[in-house]
Amino acid sequence: MFRPSISQLVRAAVMTAVMVGCTLPAYAQIVPGSGRRLDRIFDDFEDEEWEYKYNLPKSSHEQDNRMRGPLAYSTNGMWAESGKRGTPDYVARVETPPNGIAGSKGALMIRTLNSGIPERIGGEPQQDDLIYRVANKAGSIPASAGPNVVVRLWIPPFEEFEKRTSSHFGIRLALSTTVEEKKGKWIFKRTVKTRESYWPGMFIQYFGTDRGHSEPKVNFVIRGADNGGDFPGPQIHKSGWWTVGMSVSPDGRVHYYAREGVENLRPQDKIASTTPYGYEAESMSTLFFNITSRNDGRTWSTPFVIDDPMVFRAY
Repeated sequence: MFRPSISQLVRAAVMTAVMVGCTLPAYAQIVPGSGRRLDRIFDDFEDEEWEYKYNLPKSSHEQDNRMRGPLAYSTNGMWAESGKRGTPDYVARVETPPNGIAGSKGALMIRTLNSGIPERIGGEPQQDDLIYRVANKAGSIPASAGPNVVVRLWIPPFEEFEKRTSSHFGIRLALSTTVEEKKGKWIFKRTVKTRESYWPGMFIQYFGTDRGHSEPKVNFVIRGADNGGDFPGPQIHKSGWWTVGMSVSPDGRVHYYAREGVENLRPQDKIASTTPYGYEAESMSTLFFNITSRNDGRTWSTPFVIDDPMVFRAY
């Protein structure tokens, strides 16, 4: 029996609404922070006993097909190492930087040094991942529920950035959709449906004076456009806190928001809405954080701090 996907149902509703002159739902305005917060997946880092347990050597499946378990984890069960890329080398509760969330005394610093294959200095930038265990705590969230996330992000002083023109930090979603592929040849050709995972997000990019700037420049970069490419977001003019969020609407689109400071996000804080890689999201499984380093065995990555990452269902 044929069962249409959520995205197919939404497209059908759109076409029907257009034909009869109805007003369509305002899917593009799921402002991150909307709806019901999932308390089972919330960490404010206020527990002074907060601890992260490393299980080195780290995993590096993306580079050499080796997943070195057991993986690193936080003792409160909210965080885990990525089996695909490996854990950041420094995951620690720190005193909340100035002007953070009112009453916050603890936040989380994420840094890394050896971001590539363990015991191998590659000299080319690599990335490590820290996973917020959304699916483990609350299950995979369908796009029809309007999943959305908010996190406060502290940008360090520009002189503390690793001197490397590239993306340094990422806040990303793990989404999945159904894709159709043609298999076989001639009269034996058939259409096969498979699940596809993808990871849109928002990155902090540093441009050094080596690129012709009179002084360093930092801005958000969005991944991704409908064709999967990156495109620029707001410029960051100074160190301090930003409120960053993403949402997924029932039509499968991803929406990106950012606002300087720690106040809640508003409709006017939206940067863009896209269908990354042309995919219409059907579910969200997690939120995770990228940290990158030069991977030269000497240079630590830029010290970013996050606080109060939250996950919501809009519907």
